[in-house]
Amino acid sequence: MATPTLARHLVTEIPGPQSQAAQLRRQRVVAAGVGSTLPVFVESASAGLLHDIDGNTLVDLGSGIAVTSVGAAAPEVVAAVQEQVAKFTHTCFMVTPYEAYVEVCEQLDELTPGSHEKRSALFNSGAEAVENAVKIARHATGRQAVVVFDHAYHGRTNLTMALTAKNMPYKHRFGPFAPEVYRLPMSYPFRDPAGLTGEQAAARALDQLEKQVGADNVACVLIEPIQGEGGFVVPAPGFLRAIADWCTAKGVLFVADEIQSGFCRTGAWFASDHEQVVPDLVTTAKGIAGGLPLAGVTGRAEVMDSVHASGLGGTYGGNPVACAGALGAIETMEAEDLAGRARRIGEIMVPRLRKLAGTYPVIADVRGRGAMIAIELAEPGTLTPDPGTTGQLAGACHAAGLVVLTCGTFGNVLRFLPPLVIGENLLEEGMSILEDAFGQVSS
Repeated sequence: MATPTLARHLVTEIPGPQSQAAQLRRQRVVAAGVGSTLPVFVESASAGLLHDIDGNTLVDLGSGIAVTSVGAAAPEVVAAVQEQVAKFTHTCFMVTPYEAYVEVCEQLDELTPGSHEKRSALFNSGAEAVENAVKIARHATGRQAVVVFDHAYHGRTNLTMALTAKNMPYKHRFGPFAPEVYRLPMSYPFRDPAGLTGEQAAARALDQLEKQVGADNVACVLIEPIQGEGGFVVPAPGFLRAIADWCTAKGVLFVADEIQSGFCRTGAWFASDHEQVVPDLVTTAKGIAGGLPLAGVTGRAEVMDSVHASGLGGTYGGNPVACAGALGAIETMEAEDLAGRARRIGEIMVPRLRKLAGTYPVIADVRGRGAMIAIELAEPGTLTPDPGTTGQLAGACHAAGLVVLTCGTFGNVLRFLPPLVIGENLLEEGMSILEDAFGQVSS
């Protein structure tokens, strides 16, 4: 294989002929329900670049949905995984344990918000982490009701589909879903009434909760500190704090779903840190292990330890190779100050996006924190979502060799999740490609 280029480089149309041939093979054997944003088959990847089987190199502003924050082949991750895989790939921690699992839990206990005594348990995916957080909350409190929010996304398993707000494609015709799940209005500054504060938005939600559910029935309130698939919604200041304070007063567990927003993505180790909110339980995944499947639930020791022995676990949960990857990823985040790097990415991207919004009024909102940034598109001067233009823009970016992702309840949000180690030249090039796409779509 030739040495990959270190800049965007297109030698064929996107997707190229070899990717198109591979797509035909895929259609013969892979279930149609498994979608792909861009049918370009990747041969290798580096910090901010994807190299496909046709010899094209694309700029990556998606990071595999916030997973490869340290890069797709971070040296520390590669070295740790290679060393571990040569020793053993599996024993099952529930049968014969190993130190890497314990070391990851030590790191989670140290890095997640709060100085209280904590415990952690490891799983395979974000959805598993959320399911287990709910299990733990119900067991610890003896209550059943779980409260979530509009625009939330928490996974694709049966329980997490119930927790997720959006029907298509996540829930459509997959029910019935798990019971005792209740949904509240989210603080969504762009769509809320003008001037609604975070505290007022929280009071609106909590009033509904107390009337319709009753605090004494609630095991936990589960929230993404910055919503992911729902549109990168950043709640108004004070909203998270008011919800967390209510939980403390009512004996309800406050669970922060940091699966997409965690591990330096927002310019802090966790998005909860921005409002000095200390959750009772935190769920993690995605960026935790440099691309390997790993997830965790970390929480107050007395809550986590309330579950009986063998009540938590799973055959592959905390797999030793994935744990090695996590230790390498965390080492990279600390050594390279990737939280600071995320803030720098925001400093580069947000002004260019706001300038673009001044030129194209279809950009109704620019929002996000650190390297978790989005633009929401709406018919100019209105709140009416414009998913059509959003899709056209994504397609134009893809054709030009820029990987971007869409999201949002209304399908009208372009989100940007660059690897935190991306070069500033690639970031600037990505923004220029986006600007060109707007010019193309608007012409």
